[in-house]
Amino acid sequence: MGSLLKVTLVGILLAFLGERIMQLCHRANVFRNVDPIDLPNCQLVKGIEFGSEDIDILPNGLAFISSGLKFPGLISFQPEKPGEIFLLDLNEVNPRVIPLRLSRGFDVSTFNPHGMSTYIDPKDDTVYLFVVNHPHYKSTVELFKFEEEENALLHLKTIKHDLLSSVNDIVAVGPESFYATNDFYFTDFTMKQLEVFLGIGWSNVVYYSPSEVKQVSSGYYSANGIAMSTDNKYIYVADVMGHRIHVLEKQADWSLTPVKVLQLDTLLDNLSVDPNTGDIWTGCHPNAWKLFFYNSDDVPGSEVVRVQNIHSDNPIVTQVYVNNGTVIQASSCAVVYEGKLLIGTVFHKALYCKLD
Repeated sequence: MGSLLKVTLVGILLAFLGERIMQLCHRANVFRNVDPIDLPNCQLVKGIEFGSEDIDILPNGLAFISSGLKFPGLISFQPEKPGEIFLLDLNEVNPRVIPLRLSRGFDVSTFNPHGMSTYIDPKDDTVYLFVVNHPHYKSTVELFKFEEEENALLHLKTIKHDLLSSVNDIVAVGPESFYATNDFYFTDFTMKQLEVFLGIGWSNVVYYSPSEVKQVSSGYYSANGIAMSTDNKYIYVADVMGHRIHVLEKQADWSLTPVKVLQLDTLLDNLSVDPNTGDIWTGCHPNAWKLFFYNSDDVPGSEVVRVQNIHSDNPIVTQVYVNNGTVIQASSCAVVYEGKLLIGTVFHKALYCKLD
């Protein structure tokens, strides 16, 4: 009887492991192949070679680009170089990036920028830039003031909190307040791998202000990109391993109420919202296996998806651009401005396209 029990337990364990492996392969899109979709008027952005993980565009066409992210489990083509924030003017015919100077007193040597968000103060048009930072693989949010004439960022404060344990992306809702996604990669990468393998939804969304910090949404496999609707009433959250966009309604107390979930076939990274149409644009990873197990002979591809009318009963989901990695690898974001598209990557180049 003892032997039979052991055989039964081994069988149950093997069945469980097999089911978890198949679920992981499904969430990572290990077997997914996509056909290429080209855009006719594209060029690589000069000056970006080591990542353009997140991009945020001001209403006047100035784009902030975070570059040089060192991420647990992912390749970096220049691991010893600190991260940077670039500026790109999309009003120029052939835009080139300018590295923004960071103010004295800020530790540039450990700068590891991730997600970003801008906030324009309606009182005086001051531009604040919130940047997720991972110095020594910890998590902070750095608040800067943009000084356009000097092409500089004046560091105002470093934000830390126990609930901001492993921030991925951020969307600003005030001069010192924001929503942030926690994915736990930077807390304990081994535990994150276990979490992904077991399929546990541990990651969340946190609201931060100087007077209050609280969890406002939870249960994501891996909460990643976050953005806000043009009317400021809704927050959109990408669950990269869940292949979903969650629509959440903002409440008066800054809590978030679930509205709907849109299921897609790809791994969504950062989200952005077209200020003119309200469409959601996202850079995606067609196959996460190629992303985390980098092979120079079979590099990770890139995919850009546009979602129209997400609040309707029948949202329109369109693959706008797909590349096998021969042009750009590991796309992480896609943002639009006046008929122009910028595609950023986790650790590679950036692509500039004219859609009109």
